[in-house]
Amino acid sequence: MHTPPGALAPLPARRRKRLALALFTTLTTTALAGLAVTANAAVPAPAPGWSLVWSDDFDGAAGTLPSSANWLIDVGTSYPGGPPNWGTGEIQTYTDSTANISHDGAGNLRITPLRDSSGGWTSARIETVRTDFKPPSGGVLAIEGRLQVPNVTGAQAAGYWPAFWALGSPYRGNYQNWPSIGEFDVMENVNGINSVWGVLHCGYAPGGPCDEFNGIGASRTCPGATCQSAFHTYRFEWDASVSPQVLRWYVDGELYHTVTETRVGEPAWSQMTDHAGYFLLLNVAMGGAFPNGVAGGTTPTAATVPGRPMVVDYVAVYSRGGGTAPPTTAPPTTAPPTTAPPGGVRDAYGRIEAESFNGQSGVRAEDCSEGGQNIGYLRDGDWARYDNVEFGTTPPRDFVARAASGAGDGVSGLVEVRLGSPTSPPIGSFAIGDTGGWQSWRSVPGNVAGPTGRHTVYLTFTSGQPNDFVNINWFSFRR
Repeated sequence: MHTPPGALAPLPARRRKRLALALFTTLTTTALAGLAVTANAAVPAPAPGWSLVWSDDFDGAAGTLPSSANWLIDVGTSYPGGPPNWGTGEIQTYTDSTANISHDGAGNLRITPLRDSSGGWTSARIETVRTDFKPPSGGVLAIEGRLQVPNVTGAQAAGYWPAFWALGSPYRGNYQNWPSIGEFDVMENVNGINSVWGVLHCGYAPGGPCDEFNGIGASRTCPGATCQSAFHTYRFEWDASVSPQVLRWYVDGELYHTVTETRVGEPAWSQMTDHAGYFLLLNVAMGGAFPNGVAGGTTPTAATVPGRPMVVDYVAVYSRGGGTAPPTTAPPTTAPPTTAPPGGVRDAYGRIEAESFNGQSGVRAEDCSEGGQNIGYLRDGDWARYDNVEFGTTPPRDFVARAASGAGDGVSGLVEVRLGSPTSPPIGSFAIGDTGGWQSWRSVPGNVAGPTGRHTVYLTFTSGQPNDFVNINWFSFRR
């Protein structure tokens, strides 16, 4: 979920967003027009050269919840330990009540916002059990959904925020690493406007290569019938068969947004593409940064009517070409073994205490809740130097750092590893946002272009805002 370019600035800052796909370009205009007026259609068979990876046709009995084999149902107003109001300022409480989410018995899933007698709102949000949706190596991934956004317009629609999107798998269970893990907003719509928004979120916030908190987005009206009055097919494609790679957004087969790997650049592109993959989400939020920003005031209002559902016919994931995507190894959750502080050669694969730096700029040591000290008050432009780090003849596959942040307000930044100079190109990095406090520690992994031999290692810190955004207790490299 996001505030797209051209919208008014959001009222609260938000932490996460979403992405998904549009639809097969091989479908004809006539066929698509037929889909737009049909209440229920089967998951389309793969077009020539494509394979069906996963799908849900929502053919359950009326009044039943979506399949627990396919979907998780989010409840409450945040993930456990995650940002409040789902990081977006939305005001509803998500439930697993069949009043808010259920099959209609006619091949559709309905997500229905409701308002109670005291004015409180409830709605529903689901996400796929699977978190590994990504293109095969050298191939293409397509995420597609056919749905009708809530059929409500004008003042009665103020605050409605339906969405179909995808988040990078490392977000699940972390909730502080957005936007570096990537978000693809396949379809977003607000306030009953006849327009679909498609957006990419990446890098760090605020600012960064994806201009957070806005993201890189585009919008257009729905072809033919309005978004609210008919079903439309929304599709997102991640094309890894070309170099540079390309992301594309479609509505009813019409391309309206493209983002290239070159536009995003490194390290942001690798951060959002080198992990295990993405999980998909469907939800209808009420109020929040996007609808408030577009409306120019707080939503929903007294004029907003409840009970208008988003109706989802199917969701499908397709792939084309390429080989089998390489397996991703989950980072271990245990800390690496501690080694003695440097006085000579440092072992890259032992724990390097952050406060044992040989030089620094803008860095301070402080007492750490986990014992000893950590380095803190780290902000954009700061760095710490570690001499004589020995990597040996086998390069590391990644690095991990023990990090904490109380930055708040959706702020995040990059912890980067550089060799030889604080201005050298980074060989690895990860993004970090608010972990719940300056001493709320997490072990955060980051990919690294593996060096060998002995090097001077720099930890550098980059952010789009001038305030402190992270503390570091220790770091280590892993083979």
